[in-house]
Amino acid sequence: MKVVEEKIDDLNRVLRITVESKDYSEKIDKTLKKYRKDAVMPGFRPGKTPMSLIKKKYHKSLLADELNTLVNQSLQNHIRENALNILGQALPKLDEQVKGDFSNPTEFTFSYELGIAPEFEVKLSKKNKYEYLKVDVSKEMLDKEIDNLARRYGKLVSADKVSDKNMVIGEFTQQDGDIKNNSTISLEFIEDKKVKKSFIDKKIGDVLVINPKDVSRDVKDMAAMLAITEEEAEVLNSKFDFKITDIKNMLPAEVNQELFDKLFGDGSIKSEDELRNKIKTDLDNMFGNDSDKLFSNNITKDLIAKAKFDLPEAFLKRWIKSSNKEEISMEQVEADFDNYRDSLKWQLIQNKIISDNGIKVETAEVMGYTKNLLISQYAQYGMPAPEEKELEEQAKNVLSNQEEANKIYDNLYSQKMMLFFKEVVTIKEKEMSYEKFMEAASKK
Repeated sequence: MKVVEEKIDDLNRVLRITVESKDYSEKIDKTLKKYRKDAVMPGFRPGKTPMSLIKKKYHKSLLADELNTLVNQSLQNHIRENALNILGQALPKLDEQVKGDFSNPTEFTFSYELGIAPEFEVKLSKKNKYEYLKVDVSKEMLDKEIDNLARRYGKLVSADKVSDKNMVIGEFTQQDGDIKNNSTISLEFIEDKKVKKSFIDKKIGDVLVINPKDVSRDVKDMAAMLAITEEEAEVLNSKFDFKITDIKNMLPAEVNQELFDKLFGDGSIKSEDELRNKIKTDLDNMFGNDSDKLFSNNITKDLIAKAKFDLPEAFLKRWIKSSNKEEISMEQVEADFDNYRDSLKWQLIQNKIISDNGIKVETAEVMGYTKNLLISQYAQYGMPAPEEKELEEQAKNVLSNQEEANKIYDNLYSQKMMLFFKEVVTIKEKEMSYEKFMEAASKK
């Protein structure tokens, strides 16, 4: 076999693979003899079928299979031996047909196009400055969190009249229809101030005329409130009489040792100051993950925008179309190609950073990370983790799933990339309120 590589430019190659008769004839002849030996055809004794009939029936399919195997092997060997960093997979060249005659087989030549990954550098240093947005866990935020915890572990008591955070229990009766249902309205979730005000100071037995849409969060909530389907709730536009039958007030739990123990176990927290510190630490960790994501997204977008390299776009569009599981048009490929190109650029940039800086994920790290994932899952269900031997077997089982293993490797590489960025570039921390942080995040 002979392989000739033609360099079109830095990003495109053509490989022409020539397969000669001597490369395939011996194997095919051997297979045909075996077929003849096993063949049972009408009019001939077993093993005595004329070879001409065997060839007529099987030769072309055997030849096609063998040529396919030889060409694929040659492709992979040439790519590996010449260290070609290809994108996607080799594609048959559109404007060159296979050279050779299957009816009188001798020499065959196959032509393939290759897309080559570009050569480039990624330079990061302290000269590169990036904002690192952080949520300011303020006293007001901590007060609200403690208030929410106290309410969650509080108790409902009856009230004489409605106030702005009460739960009002009553009977809905449709004025122009037959819908009737007992349900509850939580005043603190009513967004319309006028509607909310209409409930204040009302007592048991009072009747209000309301539109259920004004006292529910969404269609699903309204459907549950009236005991109707979501489809019915979607088109409903009726006034209802709402007769108050009970008023419940949430009496928050006292912020004391009893609450601390319910939240974190006996003796873990011994004062409100310790509770605040614990909540602040948890919130800092939670918001820290969000800050990391924003920081990583900023660097990703910046490096993609500054990437000074091209891609073999015509080849990639062909490859996307041919490799898609479902048939798609070139127009569809074109419509989403910018996103694909940016994604591929980032993948190449990330691989370059990993390679240049010796960033590695070791097997022991993967196993440890997987075990911790399993331990966390057990903890979520209030179950103790199994013994080390069983835990390791479960981790191996998880990693035997290639898709799950890839996710874990990706997560670990992402973590190491984050540490690398934080060490290499200059970070400008900027604290802001949660609301401002979410506003900034929505713009990224």
